[in-house]
Amino acid sequence: MSKQTELTIRKCLFPAAGYGTRFLPATKAIPKEMLPVLTKPLLQYGVEEALEAGIDNMAIVTGRGKRAIEDHFDISYELEHQIKNTPKEHYLTQIRALIDKCTFSYTRQIEMRGLGHAILCAETLIGDEPFAVVLADDLCDNLDGDGVLKQMIELYDKHRCSIVAIERIERQDTDKYGVISGKEIDSGLYHIDNMVEKPLPEDAPSNLAIIGRYILTPDIFDILRDTPPGKGAEIQITDALLTQAKKGKVLGFEFEGKRFDCGSVDGFVEATNYFYKGSLS
Repeated sequence: MSKQTELTIRKCLFPAAGYGTRFLPATKAIPKEMLPVLTKPLLQYGVEEALEAGIDNMAIVTGRGKRAIEDHFDISYELEHQIKNTPKEHYLTQIRALIDKCTFSYTRQIEMRGLGHAILCAETLIGDEPFAVVLADDLCDNLDGDGVLKQMIELYDKHRCSIVAIERIERQDTDKYGVISGKEIDSGLYHIDNMVEKPLPEDAPSNLAIIGRYILTPDIFDILRDTPPGKGAEIQITDALLTQAKKGKVLGFEFEGKRFDCGSVDGFVEATNYFYKGSLS
């Protein structure tokens, strides 16, 4: 039995080096991943989703001006001292639990050269094993069952190949996503044969869009090294995954749950209203 077959998913990668320009001026000094939906930053929701899926090793790719991310997943002794034995102490319960249960490691993406490049920057944190990827500004929730990552890991344990989460979108929005085509081999599960990064609606192979959840096998790093810049002169993870797909090694999964595009102001407001209403029930 090979090393890859023996392993389940132990590490989750969070690319968090982007500038968040759609939220300027708020993101001029605050990482977009630290923007709060209610009282928790987006990145914390992602870490909680990974932990629910059984992952406790969080690898984060940051950049300049992202120090707040490391500070958030660390103990603030002065703050804890100030609120100790007061009615406010419980506000830190959730983040304390994450700090106690998880290991956080960091590296920097020196140049903004696309998501594929950000993933490649994390190779030293991941090593030679399959791993999950979460884009924190795609905030997901599944009130009725397992989180998206947990659903995907169960599929990985069965199929042992790369998996991308997909969602049906309006065709006029295809130029905002990577879009796949393929054969449906089970309910909501597709054997991908093609994927295109941000195609125009008339060029899109379908309306099934890749969202910010991936399970990747470690050969993706070698593929990314050989992947030339694509759309936007960036190294696209979609192009690297297409190389795997041509060998029959990528599945697309229509997950159960709701996804909010918190990289846009409209999606961020929608998520805030959704979670606020949930907090009242």
